[in-house]
Amino acid sequence: MAKDKKLVEAITSMDVDFAQWYTDVVKKAELVDYSSVKGCMVIKPAGYAIWENIQKELDKRFKETGVQNVYMPMFIPESLLQKEKDHVEGFAPEVAWVTHGGLEPLQERMCVRPTSETLFCDFYARDIQSYRDLPKLYNQWCSVVRWEKTTRPFLRSREFLWQEGHTAHATAEEAEERTELMLNLYADFCEEVLVMPVVRGRKTDKEKFAGAEATYTIEALMHDGKALQSGTSHNFGDGFAKAFGIQFSDKDNKLKYVHQTSWGMTTRLIGAIIMVHGDDNGLVLPPRIAPTQVVIVPIRQQAEGVLDKAYQLKDVLSGFSVKVDDSDKSPGWKFSESEMRGIPVRVEIGPKDLENNQAVLVRRDTHEKMTVSLDEIKEKVTELLDTIQRDMFERAKAHRDAHTYTASNLDEMKDLADNKPGFIRAMWCGCQECEDKLKEIAGVTSRCMPFNQEQVADTCVCCGKPATKMVYWGKAY
Repeated sequence: MAKDKKLVEAITSMDVDFAQWYTDVVKKAELVDYSSVKGCMVIKPAGYAIWENIQKELDKRFKETGVQNVYMPMFIPESLLQKEKDHVEGFAPEVAWVTHGGLEPLQERMCVRPTSETLFCDFYARDIQSYRDLPKLYNQWCSVVRWEKTTRPFLRSREFLWQEGHTAHATAEEAEERTELMLNLYADFCEEVLVMPVVRGRKTDKEKFAGAEATYTIEALMHDGKALQSGTSHNFGDGFAKAFGIQFSDKDNKLKYVHQTSWGMTTRLIGAIIMVHGDDNGLVLPPRIAPTQVVIVPIRQQAEGVLDKAYQLKDVLSGFSVKVDDSDKSPGWKFSESEMRGIPVRVEIGPKDLENNQAVLVRRDTHEKMTVSLDEIKEKVTELLDTIQRDMFERAKAHRDAHTYTASNLDEMKDLADNKPGFIRAMWCGCQECEDKLKEIAGVTSRCMPFNQEQVADTCVCCGKPATKMVYWGKAY
């Protein structure tokens, strides 16, 4: 049995070293591998399968709101990038440049897209002529490159996968409506599918996207008390349109500038799933996102009828993603491996179970075991997967709520930031000097100004002047 525990023993306890625990899980669950390209990762089948499920569900939700998929080039000429001053300044430190084509130097260097606003704007300037052409509701699934100095699998890498939506509208009201619609779509997806509770709100001007009028965000709390920005939606107003000359003839025959939005989610969501739900045995995947929802482990599979029954059960459970582990590994090893990979439900069946027309179901999230009749196994597995999905959300929400604190002055803020990792709710006067000071003194950044505002104090947590907004603060990835 000692050998069967090697998989688990290879994982550092999260209470001992959370960062190492995360790296161990990512590696041992075979989600990624390191690459010879510094700062980039190889996403292995187990990791990519999670991304495919995320992509499938998000894409369906996008299309239900009228969004269509397109694809833009990965190269952006420098002159195009320079058209929007704030935008290029915001991305300049992270841009990777192409200077040669084969052996010849390029007349104009090109960047490998860090994001595609400029490409969409250049396209829209030619494609949009009339109010009849609006709205444009486009999205692309692609990779982007940002030359990060410090990288971690899924959380921060020099190339990562994402989707980026880019829309153009006739009015400011329509653009704002789309910006909030997509933010709420992201939030609902995180809570309903990833069972990851989020705080919805607006970024401060300091933290908003370069070139945007407003940035909305969803912020999730990881198990170690750090925040993770999990999705953003930006209202660009008509700033990009004026920079790129995106005009249309309106119903009154007057030329007007379009109003634009942009919104995105990335493979960092996989890192979020790991850090919100995982434990010292490895991954814990929500049933609705798990590539394999049920694993059937035959006990003493060489015994007459056991393996046949395992495959019969797979057919019975055909409505789910099911795997039969008929490898020659010991049952204990198979149990550890299925836990490491986060498979929500394990079905154990052996000779004695056959005699009694039963099987044992084991929950990955709580390790709870239950014996069920083979005659009702489909109904029981269905109920169990629904229960696991619901319970995982409630546990994550309880953890977030238990690690959300309130500070009314700078001393309280610093004490909480130093000793109680989590979200800190505190009032703010709206001054960037206070925002900068809180980062310097307490090491926290503004995560968002939540849509659901509360008056937790009368004065700014930093300067003591009258407060205008309640802000979620915290340390973040």
